Amino acid sequence: MLTGGAGGRAMTRAFEKLYGVRDAFTGVPFNGRTDAWILRQAAARHDVDAFELPNFKPLYLEYLAEELHRPGPRKGVMPGVRDLLDALASRSDVYLALLTGNFAEGARLKLQHFDLWRYFECGAFGDTVHERNELLADALARVEACSGLNAHPSRSIVIGDTPLDVGVAVAGGARSIAVATGSHSTEQLLASGADVVFEDLSDLEKVLAVLERAES
Repeated sequence: MLTGGAGGRAMTRAFEKLYGVRDAFTGVPFNGRTDAWILRQAAARHDVDAFELPNFKPLYLEYLAEELHRPGPRKGVMPGVRDLLDALASRSDVYLALLTGNFAEGARLKLQHFDLWRYFECGAFGDTVHERNELLADALARVEACSGLNAHPSRSIVIGDTPLDVGVAVAGGARSIAVATGSHSTEQLLASGADVVFEDLSDLEKVLAVLERAES
């Protein structure tokens, strides 16, 4: 999904309100990074003391709840996502979990806005993690705690739209499906090591077939 820039606007507003710096995140890459990492980068660039950062998240979340209701470019759920989630949620041999660099409450706000939060019982989030590759082990541990399943990396498939998402799978020993609905091309995603790349997820039968092969 894309929020039409709501997250970036909310972060920018919160940083300016708290620390007096306008456009503090200019030049800081967002795609595929954790919110904790993004915030630390901006703080370092603008000499904001780390002890002041705990004030950021509550205000950011307040602004995010507002910004999600504003229009923005390319805002909405990407093609095929909802149908794929419906198909996977109905299966007893699949467990859906969320792995995201967003703050946990930020992820909930974003996904609830598009009625997607209900598909995920648990997951790993970017509240304190700076290195995104650390999220896979956290996500699998949470899956085991939530479900009692043996959540092994080799039986896991990471789906994402950035090379950093692919990197999580590669580093953790999982497989990956990349989708070119973000800011990276199919060529870039293949070069990052993705096992399979789709332009989007609109061909449900094809996506499910690839998932079946990846599980075998």
